[in-house]
Formats: sequence, C-alpha cells, structure tokens
Amino acid sequence: MSTPAVPVDLVVVHDTRCDYGAPVAHAHHAAHLRPLEDDAQQLQAFDLLIEPAPAQCQGEVDAFGNGRHRFELVTPHQVLHVRSTSRVNVAARFGGLRPEASPAWETVRERLRYVPRARFEPAVEFVQPSPYVPWPEPGLAGLWAWAAASLTPGRPVAEAALDLMRRLHDEWAYRPRSTEVDTALATVFAQRAGVCQDFAHLLIGACRLHGLAARYVSGYLLTEPQAGQPALLGADASHAWVQVWCPGTPGVPADGWLDLDPTNRLVPAAGHIRVAVGRDFGDVTPLRGVIRGGGTHSLTVGVTTRRA
Repeated sequence: MSTPAVPVDLVVVHDTRCDYGAPVAHAHHAAHLRPLEDDAQQLQAFDLLIEPAPAQCQGEVDAFGNGRHRFELVTPHQVLHVRSTSRVNVAARFGGLRPEASPAWETVRERLRYVPRARFEPAVEFVQPSPYVPWPEPGLAGLWAWAAASLTPGRPVAEAALDLMRRLHDEWAYRPRSTEVDTALATVFAQRAGVCQDFAHLLIGACRLHGLAARYVSGYLLTEPQAGQPALLGADASHAWVQVWCPGTPGVPADGWLDLDPTNRLVPAAGHIRVAVGRDFGDVTPLRGVIRGGGTHSLTVGVTTRRA
C-alpha cells in the first residue's frame, strides 16, 4: 500500500457541527485546522467559516509551531458549525530513505539524556510522558517488552522504528468505535484493537519507553486511492500518525523527524497532509472549547480530501 510520490494539489473540507440540548450563552474555542507549511507542503488557500459569527477570531502560532485559531461566541446558540477549506500542494519528503544507514538507536537515545553542560536537543521534549502517553504506568510494562523485540542492540534507529510500525499494524486490529478519546493506553494495548489515534499513541509510547523521541501528527489522507490500490483507513476523518526522531538518516529532512503511519503500514508521501504536531492528541485537537450552558451535546464531523 502506498500514497502518491509526486507532488499533488489537494483540497480538504473539514466540517464540524455541535448540536446542544440547551442554548450556549458564551463560548471560547480553539481550533487546529490550518495545515502546516514547509518546503514539502505549501498552503495555497485557507478559509475558516464559523456559524454563528464569532465576536472575535484570532490566528496564532502555538508552542509547537502549529497554526491555531481562537474565537469567542457571545450570540446565544444551539448549533455550532465550523468548516475549514484548505488547498495544499504536497510533495513526498522521504525520497531516498535509507533506514539501514541511520545511527544506532542507543546512540540517539544517549543524545536525548540529560548531561550537564551538554548541547540541548529540542527533541527531548518528546521523550517525556504526556497526558495520553503516561509512564511509568501500570499495564504498560508489556508495551516496553513488546517494543524491545524491535530495538535490538546496535540496530539503526530508523530501521527499528519502521519495524515497530509494521508490527503494530500487523498485530493490532483497526476497529472503528472500539475506543473513546479518553480510553487509557494500557487498555488499548491489552485489547489489541483501536483507531488511528490509538495506533499513534501506542507507537509513541513504545519509542518513549526506550528513551526515543516521538511525536503525534494530526492531518488528513487523500480519500481516493490510486488505481489498483485499496482505500487508506481513516481517510474520511481527521487522521493521526507519528514522527520518530531519526537524526542523520539519509532521506530524512534535516530536522530528523521521520513520519510513520502505523494504521496503514507506510511512510507517508504526498497523500498525507500535516495539520499539527504535538506530544499527543491533546495538543492538536481539531476543535475544543469552554462553554457556558449547552447541556448535553452531539458532535458530527466529516472530512473530504480530493485532488484539486
């Protein structure tokens, strides 16, 4: 299974609708919906529609370098509709990848350990535990042992990371609605089933438990597969995958981050659009907020990604 290797223009429409059981009098929301921009991903157009119209809406850059919009609603409402439309040119970033030529994973781990007066590595932030990937944690000792089978002595870090991705895909079942947003990682590990968010958190945890840096990526997939290829899982919703820090690996950008999609068992190419990166899902939630009123509510989300 693969995604396009040549640059493509993609259009993404992301619709979110919240229906409330009672009027919301006042609300503050934050949205991670604007795709990232770099040499391999160029944002050609972006539009954000919010109904009812916000009293104010401000774009900003968060602590991880992601585009984020904050908006305030003061008009009483029982329905919130947020639609983002993005047009993005995406190119593959890992042409010429040679995982066998990356440094040994123990060497990378040592670079991420604290040593007085040694050079600070920014990637160390993504070795630490986070709310959705906690450690030490009862029930995750098995994840450490499971990962150890791929992290054999002296093995190149990118080669080990690819092996972890493939094993995770092969040994866990992709099962929609088998977990909730707040399902504990230990539960996902034990039941051997989950969705893309769970696959990402498991791979991140497997790396961090062994001292390697890994971060969560939210984004989108090209909905229509290439001729003769099966549709990618998770294509009609926000998708999630992982970046593992593999510095000095041929074919990996200078920042050292290698993208891996364990849900689809591949290295993302031009069919994956990156929206935001963080420690885990909590840092890059597409839409979250604080409201006064509302009562019970239901959430409906739809995503369509197509060639321009």
